[in-house]
This record gives sequence, C-alpha cells and structure tokens, in this order.
Amino acid sequence: MHITSLPSNTGIGNLGPGARRFIDFLADAGQSYWQILPLTPPSPGEGNSPYSSSSAFAGNTLLISPEHLLRDGYISPGDMPPARDFPSDRVDFGSAMDFMQPILDCAYANFEPRQDRAAFDQFCREECYWLDDFALFRALKSHFKNASWGDWPPDIRDRQRPALESCSTELSSEVEKEKFLQFLFYSQWREIKKYSNDRGIEIISDIPIYMSYQSADVWAHPEIFKLDNDKKPRFLAGVPPDYFSKTGQLWGNPVYDWKKLDETHFDWWNRRLDHNLKLCDMLRIDHFRGLVAYWEVPAGETTAVNGRWVPASGERWFAELRQRHSSLPIYAEDLGIITPDVKELISQLGIPGMKVLLFAFGDSLPHNLYAPHNHVKNCIVCTGTHDNNTARGWFEEEAGAAEKESLSRYAGQAVTAENVSKILIRMALMSVADTALIPMQDVLGLGARSRMNIPSTPTGNWGWRMRSSELTSDLANELRSLAQIYGRLAVSP
Repeated sequence: MHITSLPSNTGIGNLGPGARRFIDFLADAGQSYWQILPLTPPSPGEGNSPYSSSSAFAGNTLLISPEHLLRDGYISPGDMPPARDFPSDRVDFGSAMDFMQPILDCAYANFEPRQDRAAFDQFCREECYWLDDFALFRALKSHFKNASWGDWPPDIRDRQRPALESCSTELSSEVEKEKFLQFLFYSQWREIKKYSNDRGIEIISDIPIYMSYQSADVWAHPEIFKLDNDKKPRFLAGVPPDYFSKTGQLWGNPVYDWKKLDETHFDWWNRRLDHNLKLCDMLRIDHFRGLVAYWEVPAGETTAVNGRWVPASGERWFAELRQRHSSLPIYAEDLGIITPDVKELISQLGIPGMKVLLFAFGDSLPHNLYAPHNHVKNCIVCTGTHDNNTARGWFEEEAGAAEKESLSRYAGQAVTAENVSKILIRMALMSVADTALIPMQDVLGLGARSRMNIPSTPTGNWGWRMRSSELTSDLANELRSLAQIYGRLAVSP
C-alpha cells in the first residue's frame, strides 16, 4: 500500500499520524514488511503516476505532513487553511495540491529566521549530485510555464554553463525553495523509516526502470539516453503485447544508451540504487527484464506493436555492483515475457522473483509456475500487484468460468466473490515462498473500484485510499493469527 493511500485530512496520504498508525497496525498484526510505491514526485501531466516522475531521487512533497510542520515550528496554526471535506476513499490530486501549496509556501517563508539552517546546508551538500539539478529544473519548468525542457532556449536546454549560472542567479529563491521542500520531505521520511524499523517493520520500495522524459535526470544526463541532436527521444520504452494489453504497452519513456552507461561504469544507476537503499530496507526493480533486453519502439508510433528487443548491459552492471555490495536486498519484477537469459541472470544473482496468484488458474494449472504447489523458497508470492485488479475485482470482472472452476477445485471449496480474497491470502501464506506480500485492498476484501492502476490507461489511476475506520484491531488480530498458523509471525524487535 502506497503512502498516498493512507487516511489523512489533506486529501492524500502523508508522512504524518496516519503513517504511524498504519505502522502500529502492521506491528500489532505480526507483519514484517510494508511495501510502498516509488516515493518520487508524480507528474500531473502523466496521470499522477509515481512511475512517471520528474526525478529519480527527489521525494513527493505532497506527502509532507502539516501536523509535523506545526510540531517542528515551520508553520503556525494560523498558517493552516480552512479544513476541507476531501473524499475519504480517493485521492483528488489537484485539490490536495491546492490545499498543500499554501502550507508549503508558509513553511519556506518562515524558514529564514530559524536557527537550524546548518541541517539544511548539510542536506544540500550531501545530496548535491541530484538536488542541484532537480531544484534548478523545477524552477526552470515554472519559469517557462511548464513547457517541455526540450523546447527551452537551446543554451539552457543544452546546459551551457553561462546560461545555467545566469538562471541559477536569477531564480535563486525558487531554487532554494525546491531544495528546502526536499529537506522537509527527507527529514520526515527518515522519521517514518526509523519509526517503522523500531517496530520491526522493514520498508520495501520500488525502482521504476525508466525515467520520464520530463525529468531532471534526462535533462541533466542526456548522454545516457537515446536522444537526437535536439534532445528529443529517438526511441520510446514499452513492452510487446502480453497479458495486460493486446497492443503492448507504450510507456513513452526515453530508453537508455547502455553503451554510454557502460562507459561511465553505470555511475548514474549506482547512485540511484545507493540513494534508494538508504531510504528503504529492500527494493523491487520494476520491469527487471529490461536490464537484460528492452523493447524499443521508434518515436512517433502510437502503440508498442512495432518495436524490437535490444540487448542491455544489466549483467555487467550487476557484476560491478557485486564489487561494491556484499549483498543486494533487491527482488525482481519478472512478470510478462521472461526469456531464458533473464531467468539466468536472476539465478546468478540469487535474488527472488515474483509469483502472482491471479495468474495461476488458467490453462495447465498443474504445471503453472504461479500455482502454489510449484513455488520455490527463493521467491515472493503475492495475490496481485498494483497493476492487477483486486482479487475480488478479478473474480467478479475478469475470471472466466473455467478459471473460477479451476480455483474452486484447487481450494477444495466453493469460491465466491465474498471469500476469494481470504482464500487467496491463505494460499499465499501457506506457500513455501520465503516472503508473502498482500495488497491492502485484498486484506480488506475490496472490489474493482479500489484497484490502484490499469496499465495503458492514462487517467483515473493511483487514487485509491483506505478509510480510517477500516484499520481495526479485529483485522490486526486476524492477520496475526494467519501469520502464526503459517509460520510467518514477525519476531518483536
């Protein structure tokens, strides 16, 4: 469950009391992990997806808690806007931004007289690799009325030093404000991470494999992406037709120039991984197969059908990582078309892959690798992911009669819309897989309306929120009992 899905009074989940209450719930329920989506800022123009961000390193400042700004003296009660009646079960991203922006503006306006500037200056020094470019990029996006950076004046687009120095001077206040908001985000995130770890809960996050074209990273490091002389993408990322889409998925991200990455000893990727490993205890690498070979679609295509597979340098990157890390707390999102070379790399690395139960009950069930009896210990089983329907939604809207019959025979009982979530949760927990991760929507038995994302649809996603009333002690006790029965009960710290 992502941070945005937490209950709050700001229209979007944040790093405040709601996050602590959820961590307490997980601890009471005997759980070990909380998996979230990427913490990076989503782009409103790209459907508010956390997988289409303006930075690989920055935090989503909409997640900053006003309660903690009040606690820490960055704002006063009089700085808070009047309370609004936000929907309790959906995020209204626009309204949440309208509500939070004046609060963040006040926090920055109140910052100068404070005596803790040393902590801010230290943050800026430690994070300068990405923070300087990101803050200037955000200031320039505002200055140029949100125009694509590829359409900025050529000297700024191409990062000529005199132009950058001039812009940094002219926009110095805006640049510092962006840095300050990142300072607030990361200060609050470190608190949440410590609060979680102190209660025995490790946090798992996700690294999207690709970057949005409208990101500080593509602007600051154009040499590691396949761009033309005008800094526009020559190719776009996606996947060929598969379970999720008959025409494939055309994500629209620029693809990497792996030859250039190799020449730099994968410096950008190394910094990105190290940054995320400081923030979380374990990482899922989204679309892992793209590190072995990726689907490249010529710019201008409207679907992903006319693409081709191109080799990547993931194996060499991981060989270098082995020299820098004694262990890699990562797992692979290995769904979709997985070829032998991808399986071989995952095996060499010894990292877990994924088993999604919603994929288990089609044809050839006895030999289906997603079926629990075919699982291996070194894998992560889940009922579904953020890209799937909920278990109940799948049963009610997607599963055919044959799949429902197959599931009922496998479970040894009649499966209905009312009990399918609990049955699949039990199957996940009784699997030999070392780790079982359950979407919160399935824990709550919710239907399709609570789905997080429908791949290849540009709007209407990422908005589900959990109601505060749904976190009950009875539910915590039920989860604890299941964890105990199947030998998955967390050991108290």
